[in-house]
Amino acid sequence: MSTARGARARARTEVTAAIKDEARRQLAKEGAAKLSLRAVARELGMVSSALYRYFPSRDDLLTALIIDAYDSLGESAEAAHEKAADAGPIRRWATVCEAVRGWALAHPHEYALIYGSPVPGYAAPDSTVPAASRVALLLIGIVRDAHQGVGVALPRLPAELKPEARRLAQDLAPDLPPEVVTALVAAWAQLFGLIGFELFGQFNRVVEDREAFFRHAAAQLGHDVGLVFPQDTGTGGAGSGGNRSGS
Repeated sequence: MSTARGARARARTEVTAAIKDEARRQLAKEGAAKLSLRAVARELGMVSSALYRYFPSRDDLLTALIIDAYDSLGESAEAAHEKAADAGPIRRWATVCEAVRGWALAHPHEYALIYGSPVPGYAAPDSTVPAASRVALLLIGIVRDAHQGVGVALPRLPAELKPEARRLAQDLAPDLPPEVVTALVAAWAQLFGLIGFELFGQFNRVVEDREAFFRHAAAQLGHDVGLVFPQDTGTGGAGSGGNRSGS
């Protein structure tokens, strides 16, 4: 690459970063629904036509911000998990959950962008899926390791849910029992529900020691998906029940 081309590439990277930073400031101030390319351009001292060369539409800018947010969350969760890689399944599960909560508390407006109310008129494209899947894949990996190693306790599954459970397993993790995959989907939803309740104020005047409450709830979610062999210490009481499944 020539010196001139390299300088242009660096300049484009810097301007793109500045646009995103200003857009995040708008998210914090006005919310995603009011994000405006014209307002971003105005704050940066750019003409709108120049900004459109970087992001052709508001939706393109939103998509970039959403992917960045998911990737930032995924990186935080993966880094925390790496530090606990030698721990038991429940400790690894809880570590990931606590890292997700920590990221959300540190980035409330970005969390609201990806797990808050949908933005009117915006539909996330398929390009957001890999970044959005990082935390879920990390949790599935923890359960998969347990299933192939110490084993998992199969959660109870009503007969009427078995067809849906088999479909979920086929789509998400064919190597895991349908009972476990169904519980994983429920735990994933409950994890972000817990964080959303804390972040958006639903726990006000209800839960006071939120860190301890979350730590216990996150460990319980791990137990609910079958991570009870062996019982780890320091993460809340381990559950039991169901049939053991593993290699």
